[in-house]
Amino acid sequence: MSDPHPSERYSFIKDKNPREIVLLRGSGCRWRRCRFCNYHLDFSHDQAANDQLNFDVLSRVAGITGVLEVINSGSFSDLSENTLAEIVRICEEKNIQRLHVECHWQDRAQIAPFRTRLAAHGIALRVKGGVETFDGDFRERVFDKGIPPETTPAELAEYFDECCLLFGVDGESLAQMERDVEVGLAHFKRICINIMVDNGTAVKRSDDVVKLFMEAIYPAVKDDPRVDVLLNNTDFGVG
Repeated sequence: MSDPHPSERYSFIKDKNPREIVLLRGSGCRWRRCRFCNYHLDFSHDQAANDQLNFDVLSRVAGITGVLEVINSGSFSDLSENTLAEIVRICEEKNIQRLHVECHWQDRAQIAPFRTRLAAHGIALRVKGGVETFDGDFRERVFDKGIPPETTPAELAEYFDECCLLFGVDGESLAQMERDVEVGLAHFKRICINIMVDNGTAVKRSDDVVKLFMEAIYPAVKDDPRVDVLLNNTDFGVG
């Protein structure tokens, strides 16, 4: 997110994995240490105001494909109980059969209870985790993701159904990016590749690394139905 104050919070993704997507607001990411992220600035401690905003956004969900993605700064568990209950209600009302959410590694214990809660309503849950790279040393030294470097892809996949990768920063090599794509597709249902956009944080975009990606990797993944590629971080239509 380049703008910490989003102007659009609802969109419909027509291409890969067609789905409605909403950007909600909660109490904010509790980690707040990822060196590339200003997404956590989209928060409020006023839960009543958050609920009002979120209910308004959720009222736009139409159930077009039976799939809904809910994102917010941090984990789904940073949303209030009122908002979570409204998500479930909207899913039932609009016949949403699959719900996608995001979760930080630190909040992984919240996934199983929410999965069980949704299953009781006949709703399947897909959880996306921000892994950024499977090079654990690079991930923690450069990105400070809060995932122990020794954590294996298989261990990550015990909690996350999908993962985000971040490409286009200094220090990344073509081999590292290629391995990340290969490992991601081997362990997760889908991957989302985000290309770094400068946003005032400590991590900066490398046009040279982006060029490597665009020339050597992008042609092979741009039409893969299991791979989302965000060349700009508002490509999903929200933000």
